[in-house]
Formats: sequence, structure tokens, C-alpha cells
Amino acid sequence: MTQRARIFLFDTTLRDGQQTPGVDFSLAEKIDIAAKLDALGIDFIEGGYPGANPVDTAFFAERRTAKAKFTAFGMTKRAGVSASNDPGLAALLSAKADAICFVAKAWDYHVHVALGCTLDENLENVSASVAAAKARGFEPLVDCEHFFDGWKANPDYALSVAKAAFGAGARWVVLCDTNGGTQPSEVRAAVDAAIDAGIPGDRLGIHAHNDTGQAVANSLAAIEGGARQIQGTLNGIGERCGNANLTTLIPTLALKPFYAERFEIGVPIRAIQNLTRLSKGFDEMLNRAPDAQAPYVGQSAFATKAGIHASAIVKEPKTYEHVPPETVGNRRRVMVSDQGGKSNFLAELGHRGIEVDKADPRLDTLIALVKEREAEGYAPS
Repeated sequence: MTQRARIFLFDTTLRDGQQTPGVDFSLAEKIDIAAKLDALGIDFIEGGYPGANPVDTAFFAERRTAKAKFTAFGMTKRAGVSASNDPGLAALLSAKADAICFVAKAWDYHVHVALGCTLDENLENVSASVAAAKARGFEPLVDCEHFFDGWKANPDYALSVAKAAFGAGARWVVLCDTNGGTQPSEVRAAVDAAIDAGIPGDRLGIHAHNDTGQAVANSLAAIEGGARQIQGTLNGIGERCGNANLTTLIPTLALKPFYAERFEIGVPIRAIQNLTRLSKGFDEMLNRAPDAQAPYVGQSAFATKAGIHASAIVKEPKTYEHVPPETVGNRRRVMVSDQGGKSNFLAELGHRGIEVDKADPRLDTLIALVKEREAEGYAPS
């Protein structure tokens, strides 16, 4: 059997996820979430931007993970200021972190408009910041912001930013779909271009936003192309439409043969079996209703309403289930409704410990009553 490639999982729930409207983590919540992610088996936990606000600064006053690499996030140094005299960089270098993830502009348009510096100055800022972090013993990462937009507009410059990060010693060069509009085929082509430009695949990562609903697909396209780090968040929270959803990516990588036979992750099977509880508990912390139709972990992920489907599931669950629900800590739900037949009712009664014979006349009475009530406007839950 061919040796499987290691995929490293980078969680940015506490940084990028905090940009979700209505989400604002307290210090205690950050500590709790980091501990849960650490126990899950995540490789990198990005905790926020030390120096940007009191909570993040306090969070990085000490190391918050036992196994995962505790990661600080921040900007590269400013143009016209040396690395030793940049206050933002100084805050990062004083954090009790294992790694520093720098965000760097990879789209020439953003360099001119947002940073107001020259293209060469931007490259120097990247190189100097990475070198400073590495000299202080941190593992440097560079998020190449708007990489895919930059690659489509000016591929040579976008790749020069990635190469500057790699050349200065960045352990990971992360290609970011910041606007979330890139398609999987474009991601694959850009990853190929980065590898052709001299950056090994095992030094490349992907950071995908979900504005076209393809953040998970784009992340998978990147690793199929050779990238070996995926960045994402719990339940896909994040700015606008969110980030790549780790509660979808983790079981896909671990349970789907196409990926499981080619790649390995640091999350053990026993932890994946707790994924539904983790997902629901996180939503409870955020005081929001879980997405019932979330893949793998949603309440409806393994729910069946149609009678013909329920009949088949009773005989053999895999007829309508792509993975067994217990592998992610979820459960099968055969719903009682006006769309169901006897199999639905028998399954639900059995789940409640009530054994009824299929020929029992009371069963027909119950089915007729439920369908009558639904016609009046009642709905199953």
C-alpha cells in the first residue's frame, strides 16, 4: 500500500471565526474552545491577534494548548519601518505562541490600494517578517491574502509573494481565497502553478471562504493538487458566508475511502465519533440554533421521511446512508409524517421501546391520525 500523505489541520475559529456577525468570544470561551480543539487532534490552533484587543492579548499571555501548535496571527511589518521597530510585529514576537501566521497581500491591486506601498516593498515586508519570526524560534506561516484573485490578475506577482515567503523560511505558504469566489478547477490550477514555481506541495496550505458554497470542495481540490495544510473553522463560521467547515472536512478525509486511502490526519477515529456533540456544544456556546441540515453532524443528516426510503433503511441502512451515523456520533432518524408508511412508524416506535406487529390494526389508526393532523398544519420534528 502506498504511504499516505499527512494533511495538517489548521483551525482559525478563534480568529477568522470571530469575524462572524454576532460572535465575540470572551477569554474564558477562547480557553475552553482551544482545549476542545486540542483534544480533537487539530494540528494548529490560531487564537487571534495579540496586541489588537485586550482579550487576544490576554489569551496569548500564556500557551493555551498541550499538543497543537498555538498560533498567533498578525500583519507583516509596515513599509518604511524595520522589523525591529514595528510595534505590531513586536506584539507578535512577544506572544507565548509556537507559530506566527502573517497575512500578506498577494494581489497587486491590494498592495497599491490597501497598503499604499510598492510591490517590491511588500515583498521585503514579507521576507523580513518571516525571517524575524524564524530567528526568534517561531514556526512562520504566511497567509497569502487574495492569492487567487491576484493569481488571476497578475500571476507572476502573486507567485512572487508566495516565493518570497518560502524563500525567507516560511514553513507554510497558505493560498487564500479571501473573497470566496474561486472555483475548484481554478484552485487546482493555482496549486499546480505554485508547485511549478518551486514551492513544494508539503509546504502549501489552503484557506477557503464559502461565498459560493464551495469552501470544502476548494480545500479538497487543493490537497488533491498537492497542498498539505487545510485551514478552516468549527461549523464553518466566519466572515460573510463563513470558512471551510472542519466538521465536514474531518470526517470526509477520515471516512471516505478516496481520501482515507491517500491521506491521514491527526484526528483519531474515537474523536470523530464525538464530532456531533462537539458541533452542537459549540452552537450552544454561541447561543444559536444548530444547522439541522449540516453534513454529518446535523439533526437531519441521517433523517428519512419518505416511506419507500424508510422501508429500505430498515432492511439495510447503507441504501440511503453514505456513512453510518454513529461514526460521527450522530443517529438515524426515521420520521413519522404524511410522507411515511408503516416502516417509518414501526421504526420510530421501536426507537422508543414500543414493539408493534405490522398487522396490528392500531397501527393503521395511528398512521391515519398523523396524516390527518399534518393536513391540519401540524409538522413532525
